[in-house]
Amino acid sequence: MLSVKVWGSFACFTRPEFGVERVSYEVMTPSAARGILEGIFWKPEFAWRIHEIHVLKPIRHYSILRNEINTVQSDRSAQGWAKKGGRYYADDDRAQRHTLCLREVAYVIKADVALLPHANDHVAKYRDQFRRRVKRGQCFNQPYLGTREFSAFFSPVTDDDVAIDVNDHLGLMLFDLAFSRKPKGNVSHLVHDENGISVVTSDVSPIFFQAELKQGVLHVPQELYEVRT
Repeated sequence: MLSVKVWGSFACFTRPEFGVERVSYEVMTPSAARGILEGIFWKPEFAWRIHEIHVLKPIRHYSILRNEINTVQSDRSAQGWAKKGGRYYADDDRAQRHTLCLREVAYVIKADVALLPHANDHVAKYRDQFRRRVKRGQCFNQPYLGTREFSAFFSPVTDDDVAIDVNDHLGLMLFDLAFSRKPKGNVSHLVHDENGISVVTSDVSPIFFQAELKQGVLHVPQELYEVRT
């Protein structure tokens, strides 16, 4: 089992049932924990499996009002502005939105790597690489706590990193997204094989589970990983 401590000044693990107004879960979600670990260390030969998330600090909420834009920024939208001969003015596309986030958070993530069928090396190789990267503070990209503006810091776990003594039923929590491929429907992407090009569609479905905090620890049901794959 691998472990890493992560912390930050703010965090927002957005609940999907709230629209543009962001409201955070009380505890980091398994998908957010996976994203942090992938930011530290990722290889196409394995997938991360989150086992436990330990909450190290009291759960505190913090309210933020921010000015955001309504239009999704993309190459297509920029090309549209260029064809119209005008420029984009953020003041004309601005809206004030509320975020209920978490403040002064710290967690211990306990996880392991699951080798994929095409992996050739032993799992111990990837575990050792992860431990070295955590010790040196190395990462592929800056990990973040739910949203990119809330950066996360990480370090090895020490004996002082003890979970808070809190028991709470957190209700339905997002586990992760399940991807399925189907031969019909709108074209999602193309797969090349020995027979040519085959059209594949990909449907994405969210997976939820009943989350419960026991002695400050969120235990992730491992059977959900079989559903996701």
